[in-house]
Amino acid sequence: MSVLPELFRKYTGVLPEEVLPMAASGSPRQYCRLRAGNISLVGATGVDADENRAFFAVGASLRANGIAVPRVVAVSDDGMAYLQEDLGDTSLFSLLPGLEGTGPASSFARNMLIATLEQLPVIQFEGARGLDWNLCYPEPSFGEATAMFDLNYFKYCFLKTTALEFNETKLQKDFVRLCSDLCSFSGDTFMYRDFQSRNVMVRDGRPWFIDFQGGRRGPVHYDVASFLWQARAGFADSLKEELLGVYLSSLKRYVPDADASTFVPALRLFVLFRTLQVLGAYGYRGWTQCRPHFVKSIPAAIANLRKLLDGKDITTKGTDRPFAAYPYLEDTLRRLADLPQFAAQDSAASHCASPAEHTLEVEVYSFSFKKGIPEDRSGNGGGYVFDCRSTHNPGRIPYYRQFTGLDGEVIRFLEEDGEITAFLSNVYSIVDHHVERFLERGFSHLQIAFGCTGGQHRSVYCAQHTAEHLKEKYGVRVHLVHREQGIDTCL
Repeated sequence: MSVLPELFRKYTGVLPEEVLPMAASGSPRQYCRLRAGNISLVGATGVDADENRAFFAVGASLRANGIAVPRVVAVSDDGMAYLQEDLGDTSLFSLLPGLEGTGPASSFARNMLIATLEQLPVIQFEGARGLDWNLCYPEPSFGEATAMFDLNYFKYCFLKTTALEFNETKLQKDFVRLCSDLCSFSGDTFMYRDFQSRNVMVRDGRPWFIDFQGGRRGPVHYDVASFLWQARAGFADSLKEELLGVYLSSLKRYVPDADASTFVPALRLFVLFRTLQVLGAYGYRGWTQCRPHFVKSIPAAIANLRKLLDGKDITTKGTDRPFAAYPYLEDTLRRLADLPQFAAQDSAASHCASPAEHTLEVEVYSFSFKKGIPEDRSGNGGGYVFDCRSTHNPGRIPYYRQFTGLDGEVIRFLEEDGEITAFLSNVYSIVDHHVERFLERGFSHLQIAFGCTGGQHRSVYCAQHTAEHLKEKYGVRVHLVHREQGIDTCL
């Protein structure tokens, strides 16, 4: 992100006083907040210039049509980094727990949900005006090829990892039928694609919209399914019905004869499709990339799937075998939802291995204090942050600046006087006790972080040795992240 401070200086005339890392998203993009005085901007670096160009083009079109999206204020010459308006830290998702209470917080959260669903048809119809679909990334429109990609994403990244036996030829035939049916509803409207409460920010008492770079021409039902059936949102059926009514009322502005009797049968297919698509994403992001946030969403998504298949969802109530047109897919999904590992899971599950395992995961980080303490991605809070700066710093000696705490030269330097080993001995006595109690009580997550000046030598050594110690002694799942070194692995 070194280009971002210079981009900030060119735009504002001053260098940022703070550059603060922000929570990672599901994509490889990295975000940070840059501040100087009363100026605050969000910086982003991506790995795909075409995706960035789509973000710029779609954002400009949405903004020109009166939709509240962040303004991009500066772009690097190569298009790989940019600065945008800072919408703050309050996402709609962060307000959802308030729905369970009463009073102002509950009313505000409900009002923001209603405002968001009222705005969705505006995004879909007004957002399509004047938009060059060829600028969309990676495809200009939703079609059978892209739908099949998402179904195969589910098959390879989720279904096959469960070891459930199934006939691929029969499943593929039902995939083809489902894709054909889904594509029969396409229209000249903007499909946001990742329309969910985490991508809605709340500022000045109104919703703002982010992460629309995957948008393209497509059916309006997809975004409704994405939002109301977002696994972690956990909306009650009564609230789903209320918000669907809000959406349909707003949709009448563009489709005067829109009503539930015609909309819901099509929506049902997209709820199924979206559920499978996100399970594929949860399998890949969670199990393969070891991101606990995604693993924690799996039980809720499986619960959504069960309700759909059993005719207990608001789109399937009173319908006998709602997916009878896809009999082999229906049977496979029923067997999937009935697997023991999903019957036993709860929403706190978090691990880096296969779905068949349910055990404690320990996240161990090394980091630089200058760049901020790692965020707790589990949502549980707690854990430990240890300061390694009391031990001798090899970074003060020019020769060692080329190495990290994983290299033999630094390891020998640190262990020579015994300071680092004495430090870790005290750490082990604390974290071992914690791990043992968590295992006894069936807890699923513990975070341990080691910080030093640069996040290169002492903290890396300590995090690596602690991770290996816990793995060897307790056999727990260990997710090890050397943040400043860009190393992320599971032991």
